[in-house]
Amino acid sequence: MADIFREVDEDVRTDQLKRLWSKYSIVVAGLALAIVAGTAIFVFVQHQKQVRDETAGASFEAAQALADAKKPDAAAAAFDQLARTAPAGYQALARLRAAEERASLDRDAAVKELDAIAADGSLDKLLRDVATLRAGLLRVDVAGKAELEHRFGALMDSPFRHTAREMLGLAALKRGDFEDAGKWFDQIVVDPAAPANLRQQVNAFLSLVRGGGKFTPAPAK
Repeated sequence: MADIFREVDEDVRTDQLKRLWSKYSIVVAGLALAIVAGTAIFVFVQHQKQVRDETAGASFEAAQALADAKKPDAAAAAFDQLARTAPAGYQALARLRAAEERASLDRDAAVKELDAIAADGSLDKLLRDVATLRAGLLRVDVAGKAELEHRFGALMDSPFRHTAREMLGLAALKRGDFEDAGKWFDQIVVDPAAPANLRQQVNAFLSLVRGGGKFTPAPAK
């Protein structure tokens, strides 16, 4: 009797499975197809991304070779092309390098592009700070105090604050504003994070500040 009930129970389960499969087989097959298709698409997209990255990398190296060969016009054009067509990471670097190469040809145009990079909130902050610093360096010999303090002042909370202070100090020294120069140089000297060689160099500048433009050795300790 137990065997009969077991056979009936197995027949019932088999019949239920057949009905379930008949009802949901299309759904299961669709899900399996979607998984296979999704995997294929993912692999294809990753492959295409790798190809684009490799192509952009080769193009970037070719543009850099033009820069190394002292062909700034051609290098700037090559980097401009990359900035328009390369993946996002390469685009940002290419914009920066194009501006760098253009600086020797048209300083004002280079500063304008660097300012645009610095103002682009979609870019990494470190890259924007590099653009801010480079634009400031291109303007340091010609800009007035207010402009330079605006440009370099934006870097006071960045890793480039030491260079920014040094440039502001040197600009002040150049225009004979020894008090302002001393202020910026002092900030470097008291900053424990400032590189030792920079602090040593700034101490020499401070001797000029103390001497009113004439070299005066630091007092013996």
